[in-house]
Amino acid sequence: MTDVVRLERLGAIALVTVNNPPVNALGVAVRQGLLHALRAAEADAEVRAVALVCAGDTFFAGADIKEFGQPPQAPGLPEVIAAIEACAKPWVAAIHGTALGGGLEVALGCHYRIARADARVGLPEVKLGLLPGAGGTQRLPRLAGVAKALEMIVGGQPIGAAEAQEHRIVDELFDGDPRAAALAYAQRLLDEGRGPRRTGELSVPGTDSAELIAARHAEVAKRTPGLFAPLRCIAAVDAATRLPLAEGLERERQLFLECLHSPQRAALVHAFFAERQASKIADLPAATRPREIATAAVIGGGTMGVGIALCFANAGVPVKLLEVGEEALQRALQRARDTCAVSVRRGSLSESEMERRLALIAGVTDYAALAEVDLVVEAVFEDMAVKQQVFERLDAVCKPGAILASNTSSLDLNQIAAFTRRPEDVVGLHFFSPANVMRLLEVVRGARTSHAVLATAMAIGKRLKKVAVVVGVCDGFVGNRMLFQYGREAEFLLEEGATPQQVDGALRTFGMAMGPFAVRDLSGLDIGQAIRKRQRAILPAHLTFPTVADRLCAAGMLGQKTGVGYYRYEPGNRTPLENPELAPMLEAASREKGIERKALDEQYIVERCIFALVNEGAKILEEGIAQRSSDIDLIYLNGYGFPAWRGGPMFYADSVGLDKVLATVKELHARCGDWWKPAPLLEKLAAEGRTFSGWQPAHHSGEQA
Repeated sequence: MTDVVRLERLGAIALVTVNNPPVNALGVAVRQGLLHALRAAEADAEVRAVALVCAGDTFFAGADIKEFGQPPQAPGLPEVIAAIEACAKPWVAAIHGTALGGGLEVALGCHYRIARADARVGLPEVKLGLLPGAGGTQRLPRLAGVAKALEMIVGGQPIGAAEAQEHRIVDELFDGDPRAAALAYAQRLLDEGRGPRRTGELSVPGTDSAELIAARHAEVAKRTPGLFAPLRCIAAVDAATRLPLAEGLERERQLFLECLHSPQRAALVHAFFAERQASKIADLPAATRPREIATAAVIGGGTMGVGIALCFANAGVPVKLLEVGEEALQRALQRARDTCAVSVRRGSLSESEMERRLALIAGVTDYAALAEVDLVVEAVFEDMAVKQQVFERLDAVCKPGAILASNTSSLDLNQIAAFTRRPEDVVGLHFFSPANVMRLLEVVRGARTSHAVLATAMAIGKRLKKVAVVVGVCDGFVGNRMLFQYGREAEFLLEEGATPQQVDGALRTFGMAMGPFAVRDLSGLDIGQAIRKRQRAILPAHLTFPTVADRLCAAGMLGQKTGVGYYRYEPGNRTPLENPELAPMLEAASREKGIERKALDEQYIVERCIFALVNEGAKILEEGIAQRSSDIDLIYLNGYGFPAWRGGPMFYADSVGLDKVLATVKELHARCGDWWKPAPLLEKLAAEGRTFSGWQPAHHSGEQA
């Protein structure tokens, strides 16, 4: 045995207990211990069955992330699982908590599986650009059938214990102690004279597997073009339908290695670790304790305010929603109900759960009702004078120690904090729309935001199941500051000769969830107009701006809300169609600037937009607005539709080579002017042959340098 695997003989049953906190990851010591336990149980003539359990809060939750990128150490997990399945004495796995990835694969190699009623099982490897490489693609279809196996392996989402039992993944559910349940089930096996029942010896159920596989292949190829791992997952499941286990495992291994060596795998692993790094704040003392948040409030009942209120209600936090009058308040509360009703219709939320959540939202029209709340989030119109009115009122009525948060997407948080007598209690919580769906939360750290308030904001993000990333104060923070550069270059491309369809198409092919012009039409062109006017007033006069969006706004073409913008839309249909009135506007914009319109190739379009993100990201890093390049990547992956398999804009730049990125930026600077002045950090790292990922900024101040 090893220190993390214990073997006890209890009569005719060998109890194998794994204790590798915190999540019983399947590291080398666990794998060695399981193999030793198996051999000892096989050699003991008194042992007639083996029960496998894990200590702590969970069954095996997956691989040991400390081994990522390290040389493999024997025994490998496939070897351990094969030995368990081949054992002449029946093994029963008792699952509690989660059995994910290799954890579920171990359970599939056991002869019987029971699961506590609240357990979850899954094979999420595709999210890291991999496929289950220890027999999961071969054994799961033999139990659950091809359709369910494809859903779990290609989608990567875990399922509950009851659903797992329905699909034969587990044999029985239990409540209470896994150890007692495992021993009882093993004893029943002995009493009933049941021996090993090997998953690998089963045939895949069903006769329509070829059709299911072909349909899923076509769907994935269309929905996520360019994504490497999902199609290999499908190919591995296909092998299970055609090959005996040994040959299927060989094919699985071959496909696993293809994924392992794919650049996409490195990008997805980068994204995985970026999420874990984001919670680490360099200068936040380890002893900092977050404040307790038992109640919250939201100011403003528009789409964003209602979405934020639902975030709190979904997390079980009572929240007051304040609107200026009773009529506006009732509209806001109805908006909350309508939003939840969509989830009920989709089947993702029960009627009773909807009512429970909505009961946590209390509508109010008087600021005095907020006197005792622990946290207030302002979500009113993006205008500094309006913010001033709100924060002066909050400062007057909220109790000492209450956190006053702004959902501003670009305004100066330090100026907002100065409207109060407690700037140390002011923080930015920049939610992304729709707030109850989008995972990203930019936590904006003001110059005087206290350590305790910053720690509380991050804790609240986690409680709301958000990806919370700390950013400093500047115009647009990280996400929108970079987006301004991206959108500006996209619009300049229209003046040079491109159409919205060409720009959007090139960036979708690159992997962006939507093209920039489809996004603008969706949100409304008037949303950006106020920001453009403000920026033109503060940016250097020698910088020229594109004018196409202004022309559309002047013509009342505001996007989907008016039925026409960069594209045209039929009533009740969001499919973008060509806007015939746009072409003369583009020609006029080009003519006024003396630009001869010409055809632009796809690579140029992509580099013009994506490298604008990268160059601005480098400036943000050097100024200390972001702690690390992976935080910028995380913001773009979770808030702006950047393809996860490219790792984020900064990781993508590293993979291209910063010398190559810099060369293109310099060319654009010479041709397009000072918008493209190379970031000093980009020049420095390119000259030194370094990467953004390997660079750390100096001490973070929370203010723009």
